[in-house]
Amino acid sequence: MASAPPHEPYEILFCSCDCGIGTIRVDLSSRPPLSGLERFRSTSSLTTWFSRRLFSPPGYLRCPHDLEWSGRSNLERLTLKRKPSILRRLRTEQPNHTAVDLDRKSSLEIARLINAEDATVAAAVARTLPQIARAIDLVAAALRRGGRLIYVGAGTSGRIAALDAVECPPTFNTDPRSVQFIIAGGFEALASASEISEDDSRQGRDQMARRKPTKIDVVLGIASSGRTPFTVAAISDARRRGAHTIALTCNPNSPLERAAHFAIVTQVGPEILAGSSRMKAGTAHKMVLNMISTAAMTRLGYVYGNLMVNVAPKNEKLTQRAIGILERATGAGHESSRLALQASGRRTPVALVMLAAGVTRVQAVAALKKSAGHVRHAIALATTK
Repeated sequence: MASAPPHEPYEILFCSCDCGIGTIRVDLSSRPPLSGLERFRSTSSLTTWFSRRLFSPPGYLRCPHDLEWSGRSNLERLTLKRKPSILRRLRTEQPNHTAVDLDRKSSLEIARLINAEDATVAAAVARTLPQIARAIDLVAAALRRGGRLIYVGAGTSGRIAALDAVECPPTFNTDPRSVQFIIAGGFEALASASEISEDDSRQGRDQMARRKPTKIDVVLGIASSGRTPFTVAAISDARRRGAHTIALTCNPNSPLERAAHFAIVTQVGPEILAGSSRMKAGTAHKMVLNMISTAAMTRLGYVYGNLMVNVAPKNEKLTQRAIGILERATGAGHESSRLALQASGRRTPVALVMLAAGVTRVQAVAALKKSAGHVRHAIALATTK
């Protein structure tokens, strides 16, 4: 038990949970009155007052409660009644009944179980394709206007976000600022777990505020549970600032879904290892992010056919890949493609326009600039001149 300062006519009894609060007993006959306590006309308004006063500091309350009043003479008692954990009710936290004896199975049996569950992920993702297509169009439009795609997540979700974001520049030769990521705990969380940071709503808001999202940006929050405080706060802040916001989760009707403009909900069900969302949930979300970034870049014209013609030949492997792309896309021979790549200043899309349209480097660069980097459109522009 611990008491408030002597001038405050209430007493706090600490509960056994980590939030540190259990019962508040208020003596209404005490003087001086508690910040105008006598002005409250109903217990509901008094409950609201206490809730804001005691629970508003970020991170102070870590478990959900109901507030209930019981009155006796001048002594009022505000009881904080624990509700069943919301997390335990989520499908992603439920035990998978096909794996109840997992620890008794052989290596091959475990592998078969995991493989069978992984086979269901693509179907779960397929059910969200209309929402994924909507996200693709938003992202492509944002990037076309000079906006950004900003991923935000904690733990596994943040690391998956980082992986997709950092792969965009080498794959599509995009500006690293075009596709960004925010992870709870910062860059250190990429190499070592910083899972405690996921409860920090203030950090989520602060990290998002530093990116200064605007109406031309798309911010996509990832959380398998849909309730991660860091991610929910970051998405809420981005939406308040005018950005287009998307939730990516595995549980419907979540706080993250409510915070965003719309949601992509990949309902993969319980994991083989109960609660380990790095498994099916993580696989589903990696698939979704792959779709969004790849399709958006394709819509922008950074892909020709199904060839990643914006690849930057920064090493021998990528140089040979770029030459092979030029051969396949134009029908030119190996040596002609190699010479064109060299003449283009080692810029694959420039070399492709030069070969396909039969124009000079200067003309190819001008066509690409006019088409905003859309390779197929640039070839058409250069050919008609």
